[in-house]
Amino acid sequence: MKNRNVLILLVAFLGIISCQEKVTVDAGGDAITAKDSVIVYEEFMGEEPTTPEETEFYEPKVAVVKPGAAGSAPSDAIVLFDGTSLDNWISANDSTAAKWHLNKDGSMTVNDKTGNIQTKQNFGDVQLHIEWKSPLPVQREGQNRANSGVFLNGIYEVQVLDQNDNPTYVNGQVGSIYKQHVPLAMASVPTGEWNTYDIIYHAPEFNVDGGKIKSGDITVIHNGVLVQDHVELKGTTPYVGWPKNPAHGKGPLLLQDHGDDSRVSFRNIWVREL
Repeated sequence: MKNRNVLILLVAFLGIISCQEKVTVDAGGDAITAKDSVIVYEEFMGEEPTTPEETEFYEPKVAVVKPGAAGSAPSDAIVLFDGTSLDNWISANDSTAAKWHLNKDGSMTVNDKTGNIQTKQNFGDVQLHIEWKSPLPVQREGQNRANSGVFLNGIYEVQVLDQNDNPTYVNGQVGSIYKQHVPLAMASVPTGEWNTYDIIYHAPEFNVDGGKIKSGDITVIHNGVLVQDHVELKGTTPYVGWPKNPAHGKGPLLLQDHGDDSRVSFRNIWVREL
């Protein structure tokens, strides 16, 4: 009887331990066991407040920002392109003046084979608003139809593409984090109309030896639809090969010349530094 009781206690003890463990399966099908992490907020420990005033505070004061109308820049934004000039942009190849077309309607259009353009100013974490449209009439198919890209830090691409009735690989379609994250939805407007991207970007962090210690992340809202939800940047977004993780600080915002007469146009570009 004594041995039987010991066995029952041992089984119960093992059951308690198993309830505290989380079992997952990796891509190869092997079981991985890890202890659950319990989140504790120290500021909410101790004696429980008994009046509402004890959990109210009035500092720090929240900054007042005047919103823009219909996607225009809010009061604390840095306007990168308002349709009047390309003064905030340079060639990504040689830092000379940007050579893209400045249009009478307040937009700019890729000037084929003149190269990517990037901001003169470098940025880290940002909220970015940008509007773009593909040309009419429709030209070509797949990745050669109105292809461009918005690059955060100059190296992490949010894909721009005319996706309407134009299938391609899904991790390279419009709204994708190129070759890394498939968009949650395809939310493009009809070809030739203006699309909006609202992008929240947090840069990765690196240690003194250049090793990445915290991944960057991106959220993308395409025409008011969430298409990338706080996804992890696994590294750069190359056309060929695996993502790389070179150590870096702040960097430019870059717009792509795909080199195939893409004729993508952009307008109303602004950022808020976070």
